[in-house]
Amino acid sequence: MLWPPGGVIAADVYLGQVLTPPDGLPEDVLVSALARSWEVAVASMTYRAVGFGSHHWQVIDTAGTRWFCTADELQNKRHSLGEPLTAAFGRLRASLAAASDLRDCGAAFVVAPVSAADGEPLARANDRFGVALYPFVDGQSFEWGEFLTPAHRRGLLDLIIATHTAPAAASRRAMADDFSVPHRDELEAALDPAGDVPDCGPFAGPVAVLLAENAAPVRRLLAHYDALVAQSRARPSARVLTHGEPHPGNTMLASGGWLLIDWDTALVAPPERDLWSLDPGDGTVLEAYADATGVTPQPSTLELYRIKWDLADVAIDVSRFRRQHPGSPEDDQSWHLLRTLIERIRG
Repeated sequence: MLWPPGGVIAADVYLGQVLTPPDGLPEDVLVSALARSWEVAVASMTYRAVGFGSHHWQVIDTAGTRWFCTADELQNKRHSLGEPLTAAFGRLRASLAAASDLRDCGAAFVVAPVSAADGEPLARANDRFGVALYPFVDGQSFEWGEFLTPAHRRGLLDLIIATHTAPAAASRRAMADDFSVPHRDELEAALDPAGDVPDCGPFAGPVAVLLAENAAPVRRLLAHYDALVAQSRARPSARVLTHGEPHPGNTMLASGGWLLIDWDTALVAPPERDLWSLDPGDGTVLEAYADATGVTPQPSTLELYRIKWDLADVAIDVSRFRRQHPGSPEDDQSWHLLRTLIERIRG
């Protein structure tokens, strides 16, 4: 669900959790995909180990132009165990298309993918991976976490306001948020005391024990989330194009001003989807948003998206450990994150 802290389209500054090149996507297959879909002749390609989610490469073509390439394993983009990979590909394509449409509507702050030969922002490298190509942008990157200055927070808020108030054409290809928690079916299966513990790697057993010991608070949080969703559905409210993950690590400061990257979760949704994590806790950001848009963020919807973030992170990690996993450094980090999240849910 996260692009790496520090951004991904940056000038040789890459921070964040380390990934290894993906199994199932040999470099020659990726090179062929870039040539076939974007007519980019690769002279060199360097894998950038910069975080969970997408895989990233810096590419230099035979003309000396620099690009940034991302590849997503579609299995990880599914929302449920039985969802076909074509549906995951379509959802990712729709989000990236929304970024391109927003950029075409004049939002120069959007770092959108380069359209492939068929006009789409995403191409299939093979059955398992979707690939997108971006211009290489020079600029200052930032880490996931707290804003270093009020100006940074306000700068991002301005980008979010511009996104939410964009013309209707910007969201013509975007999908709507259905409030589903990705991989919820696998989380609920793991919470079932009668369920089997899959023999798929070193963390399968510890995850089963962790969830068994904390099943009650996790179920309570799921029930509370469902109640908030029902409340939101029953209350008519504005739906706008949202980014989905507006945090410092998804911003850059370039010569022309602030940029917003990582649009792979863009959806039409209540504005609170982008606002719950932006306010420092004193209401100033929410006030500024209401002054600029005339829309007052609803506390219950802010809570809905705050809870969804934690539930999604838990479910994604549970899904990871219910599939074959080797016990890699990335697995170690995911296990640490899962334990931390469960501790927070337990209270």
